[in-house]
Amino acid sequence: MSNESISILPKTGLAGLKDNWRNDLLSGFLVFLIALPLCLGISMASGFPPSAGIITAIIGGMLVSRINGSFVTINGPAAGLIVVVLGAVQELGEGDAMAGYRYALAAIVVASVIQILLGVFKSGRLSSFFPASVVHGMLAAIGIIIMAKQIHVMFGQAPEKGSSLLSTIAQIPHSILNLNYEIAIIGLTGLIILIIWNLIKNPTLKMIPAPLIVVLVGIGLAKYFDLDHEHMYLFLPDASFLTHHEETVGPKFLVAISDNFISSFNFPDFSKFATLEFWEAVISISLVGSLESLLSAMAVDKLDPYKRHSNHDRDLTAVGVGNLVSGLIGGLPMIAEIVRSSANVNNGAKTQWANFFHGTFLLLFVVLFPQLIHSIPLAALAALLVFTGYRLASPSSFAHVMGIGKEQLFMFVVTIIGVIATDLLIGVFIGIATKFAIHLFRGVEFSNLFNIKYNISRNTNDEIILTIIGSAIFSNFLRLKTDLANLEDGKTITIKLDEAFLIDHTVMEFFHDFEHQYQHKGGNCIFEGLDDHEALAEHPLSVRRLKN
Repeated sequence: MSNESISILPKTGLAGLKDNWRNDLLSGFLVFLIALPLCLGISMASGFPPSAGIITAIIGGMLVSRINGSFVTINGPAAGLIVVVLGAVQELGEGDAMAGYRYALAAIVVASVIQILLGVFKSGRLSSFFPASVVHGMLAAIGIIIMAKQIHVMFGQAPEKGSSLLSTIAQIPHSILNLNYEIAIIGLTGLIILIIWNLIKNPTLKMIPAPLIVVLVGIGLAKYFDLDHEHMYLFLPDASFLTHHEETVGPKFLVAISDNFISSFNFPDFSKFATLEFWEAVISISLVGSLESLLSAMAVDKLDPYKRHSNHDRDLTAVGVGNLVSGLIGGLPMIAEIVRSSANVNNGAKTQWANFFHGTFLLLFVVLFPQLIHSIPLAALAALLVFTGYRLASPSSFAHVMGIGKEQLFMFVVTIIGVIATDLLIGVFIGIATKFAIHLFRGVEFSNLFNIKYNISRNTNDEIILTIIGSAIFSNFLRLKTDLANLEDGKTITIKLDEAFLIDHTVMEFFHDFEHQYQHKGGNCIFEGLDDHEALAEHPLSVRRLKN
């Protein structure tokens, strides 16, 4: 795309629909093909009926796309919320899956009200309070948990009921050694397809969504193994080198969904509103959902070829409204989802109408072809989730964090261990406490942890001078971030760091993004005093400390 075409921003609203409907319709259809299996898999992994994920994506596409503050993001259920939603279902239901589902819906409704209030009171910038390494550690831990649970499904087995997370992980070898061969063939085939497709570079082939291929191959294998009818089989009965045992397969290994979509609607039960467990679920859903949505929206802004910037507060309000409707009729919580949004950008989407079309296609499909959804094997969806979990916790994510600095890797690992050993919220706060401890160890004054010292002035040339005194770290720079956002465009801003004792990675990353955004708006950003600091790692945005 040329710079000239990028400078002409696509129109929004009905005018944008008229100009760009071809691009957005095609992208919406391709994203729908990716979203359908992921919505089903995420929903079942969360302890919800499979239709719940589709309800969420329909609302995210058809409602949220009309009121949000972004341009090319796709809203729907996300793997990162599986752990908190499943935890709410199990904790609140106390063994009763249906009751837990309805209690969790109530928690989603209350959490959505909190999200709406956060957006209305312009609290989107609060996401900056959570250090990048802690957030990445949280997501990596979620990835490990997803893999630990879905590997059993992929091999046609299930961990013992009531098993703890560590016990679920410990039972993986047992599930592998006692796998249901036909189900495992479906799951492993899907996983191999995803790995191969991830290595393919051909742009034409890349246009075909890998999840679609996994589902189609899974449906074909399910038909070959006759999973529509319950029966027993002996795997390779003539192979003398195998220890044979009979396995049972049948419809229980396929997606169970109603032929009547309206009957999929379920309503929340608020009877546990006054319990501690209910509010733990509310806080977890609102915190993780809001944080993930804001981070995804910021990441998608960087992918947008038109360099448009989302209104994150409006986006958070819109997601909250979507979650309110979703929770009231039986859906999962939604976020601005990064994988589907990236595909949307790559497919040439121009406006939020692509998100609208993706939701519309999902609605049409679930109404017209429920039997086709029922023919999808659970093992194929489990393969998608295992691969998604691996991407969240891949070795490359460890290497990326290590490249920023050893202390970042330490916080990353501490957060992972904390989440796995305790729960999501406690693990995140352990990670944040670790970062505070590291800053104090490096000499940051205790009074500086939550209070930043700086002043903004102008010289005779109307140049804006920002002078930072002391330490600028993740927990104290929200006020500074707000003041910088309110500066007029098109000026020269000089950021003086001569008196800044320490600048952490979160603030360095913010300065880097701010510089590019401000220059894009016609301004200029100059940094003075960085040469007086030592970088604590080779990464250009690593922690900087004033030299002695």
